[in-house]
Amino acid sequence: MTNEITRLFIYSLVIACIAWTVTHEEIFREARDYCANQGSTSKSFFRKKFFYVFTCEYCFSHWVTLLFVLLTGYKLILHDWRGYIISGFSLVFMANIYMTIFALLRQGLKKERIEASIKDEELREIKEENR
Repeated sequence: MTNEITRLFIYSLVIACIAWTVTHEEIFREARDYCANQGSTSKSFFRKKFFYVFTCEYCFSHWVTLLFVLLTGYKLILHDWRGYIISGFSLVFMANIYMTIFALLRQGLKKERIEASIKDEELREIKEENR
């Protein structure tokens, strides 16, 4: 059981990394912009949903999880087909906790950078006024 839990935390971290990178990072921006455009302009329900998957980290994490479960054969708690279902939902849940924590950390860092820029600008203005 310890091995299964360890794998849960490690696999979900990898799933979170892949899902976040594809849905948020600059390297996939053009593909993501294309998918967002196709999803918003398409008239077909299924086409909209297909392209939306690549813009939503939560949705995309389900597909990455499915791929991971298929590739690794990872089962949690039960060692029959039900173990796949339990592991799938557990991996998605943990991956989304990781992505939420990462998003909050990035938001905090961005806020600190903005506040530092504002203070730098204020100091420059004060120095210019004193000249």
